[in-house]
Amino acid sequence: MDYNKLGLDILALVGGKANVSKLTHCATRLRMEFNDDSRVDAKAIEALPGVISVVERGGQFQIVVGNNVQQTFRALQKAIGQPLGKPGGQPKNKAKGGVFTQIISVISTTFTPVIPAITGAGMIKALLAILKLTGAISAASPTYHLLDTIADAAFFFLPVLLAYGASIKFECNPILAMTIAGALLHPNLAQMLAAGSPIDFIGIPVRLADYAGSVLPIIFTVWLMSYIERFAEKVSPTMIKFFTKPMIILLVTTPLALVAVGPFGIFLNDLVASGAAIIDGKASWLIPMLMGGLQPFLVITGTAWAMTPIATGQLSKNGFEMINGPGMLASNIAQGAATLCVAFRTKNKNLRQLASSAGFTALLGITEPSLYGVTLKLRKPLIAAMIGGGCAGVYAGVSGLVRYAFVSPGLAALPAFIGENPMNIVHALITCVIAIVVTFALTWILGFEDPVDEEEVTVTDSVSSDDDAVLHSPLAGQLVALEQVNDDVFSQGLLGKGVAIVPEQGVLCAPVDGEIVTFLPSKHAVGIKADNGMEVLMHIGIDTVNLNGEHFSSQLQVGDRVKAGDELVRFDIAAITALGYDIITPVLVVNSEQYPHLSCRQPGPVNFGEQIVALNTKEQNV
Repeated sequence: MDYNKLGLDILALVGGKANVSKLTHCATRLRMEFNDDSRVDAKAIEALPGVISVVERGGQFQIVVGNNVQQTFRALQKAIGQPLGKPGGQPKNKAKGGVFTQIISVISTTFTPVIPAITGAGMIKALLAILKLTGAISAASPTYHLLDTIADAAFFFLPVLLAYGASIKFECNPILAMTIAGALLHPNLAQMLAAGSPIDFIGIPVRLADYAGSVLPIIFTVWLMSYIERFAEKVSPTMIKFFTKPMIILLVTTPLALVAVGPFGIFLNDLVASGAAIIDGKASWLIPMLMGGLQPFLVITGTAWAMTPIATGQLSKNGFEMINGPGMLASNIAQGAATLCVAFRTKNKNLRQLASSAGFTALLGITEPSLYGVTLKLRKPLIAAMIGGGCAGVYAGVSGLVRYAFVSPGLAALPAFIGENPMNIVHALITCVIAIVVTFALTWILGFEDPVDEEEVTVTDSVSSDDDAVLHSPLAGQLVALEQVNDDVFSQGLLGKGVAIVPEQGVLCAPVDGEIVTFLPSKHAVGIKADNGMEVLMHIGIDTVNLNGEHFSSQLQVGDRVKAGDELVRFDIAAITALGYDIITPVLVVNSEQYPHLSCRQPGPVNFGEQIVALNTKEQNV
C-alpha cells in the first residue's frame, strides 16, 4: 500500500491544501479541520484503498488509516508545506457545534501533540518497574534516579507541552504560550510557595499554586492569550511591532495567569479530582465498569478525550490513576477478543485476514482498526465487547486496579500496572482474562452476519437471458473490463462490480426498469434502483464532475420512473475529450455483494440494450 499516494489522494478530496486549517494525528487516525467543510468529500475519502473509516466527531474530521498513519500524515504535511491554522484569517463556513463538542475539540487538539511524550515517559516508568521488580536495578542507584527524572520530566513540564497544543487550537504564538507556561513552573515561584509568605502583584493578592503536571490552568491561559495577542497586534505601531507585541502579550497574560486564571484552573482541577475520589470511595467499580463498557462509544463519538485531563492530573499528583487505565484495559482487551472470535468463525477470507490483524493490534492496545473495521460493522461482536469490557471493568474497580504510567492499555503495556502494590499486576492479568473469556464466549454465542466471500467476476461470452436478472447496455461502444478504468475507486470495485464502456455515441439510456435515486447537478452520474432490487450506477467519464454540467444535457430528476432503453442523458463526446477528460463510463452494480455469482459479458463491441451483466440468482452461466 502506497501511503504517500494515499495522503495526496486525501488532500485532493478535502479541497486541497488551502482548505486545511489544522492537521494532526494520533496512533491510527488523521485529525483534520477545514476552512470550508462543504468542499470535503467524505464518502470518496472512505472509499479510498487504505482508509478504514471516516468519523466526524469532536469538531474534527477523523480519517482512520491504521498503524501506518504517520506515513500518510508526513505525505500530507509535505504537500501542504506550511504551518496550519494561522494564515488566511478566520476559517469560513465553519460550524462551531455545541459547547460540549467545542470542549472535546479543545482537549483533543491540545493533547494530541503531547501523546508521544507522555506515552514514552510512561513506558520508561513501566521499564523501571520491571527492572526494580527483578532486582536488575536498585531504586537507590544514580541510574534509576536519572531514568526516573527523564520519565517525570514529561509530567512535570506538562503545562509547557500542553501550551504548544493549545496554541495550535487557539491559533496564537506557540513559543510565547510555552514561555508563559514556563513562568508558571519557574523555580522562584516554587521557592515563594515553599516559604509560605503571602505575596501580591501591584497590590492584588496572588494565590501561589503548584502548576507542575496541571492541565486546565494552561489551557485557560492560552485561550486568554489568543485574545490578548490580537489586541497587541492592533495597538502595536508597525515600526516597533516586533518588540512591543510580544512584550504586551507576556506583560498582560502572565500576571493574569498568576492572579486569576491559574488559581481558577487549579480549583477546577481539585474539584474534579475530589469528585472522582468520592465516586471511587463510594462505588469503586462504577468508573472502571462504565469505561470498560462504554469506551467504544466514547471513541466513536470522539468523547474519549474527556477523561484525559483527570487521568494525567492523578498521575502527576499521585503517581497512579484509576480513571482511564483500568477501564480502558478491560475495553481494549475485550475489543481484541471479539475481533479474534470473528476471525475464528468467519468463512470470508478477507474478513478473516482483517480481523486477525486488527484483533491482535487491539490486544496490544490500539483498537481503532478493530472497532471501525470489524466490530462496529458487524454490531453483535461490538455488543459482546462492551458487555465483556464492562464485566472486566467491575473486577478492575472492586480489586482497586490502578495504572502507574500513561500508555495505551493492552498486553504490551501491562508493565504500566506494576507498582508499589505487588498484587496490582495480578489484578490487571485477571482483568484481561475476564475480558477475553466473557467477550469471546458472548461473540461466539451471539454470532454475526457473515458476509459472503466475493467470488471473482466471471467473464462469459453471453449472459443469462432472464430479463429480470440482467443489466442491459446503456451505451453503444466498446465494452471493457472494469479494471481498465483509470481510477482506483472504480477499477478496484470499491463502489461495486460491473463493466466499463467507451461510448461511441453521446447518449446514455436506462439499463433497467426502475426509479432514479441519484442524479447530480453536473449530469455526469446517474443512479437507478431497479424494480428487482439491483442498484445501478453509471458514471460518464472520469473527473467530469469538474465540468459542472457543461456539454451534458438532460431533463432527468430524482424520483423519475424509467424503463430499460429510455434516454437519460445526452453528452458531447468530442467536446469532453477535447478538454482532456477520459470518457470511459463505468456501469456498476452497487449492491453486488448481494449477488455472489454475478457475471459479466466478454469485452468487445456492444450496442444499446444488449445484455452485459447477469446477476445469476439461479447460478446460471457461472
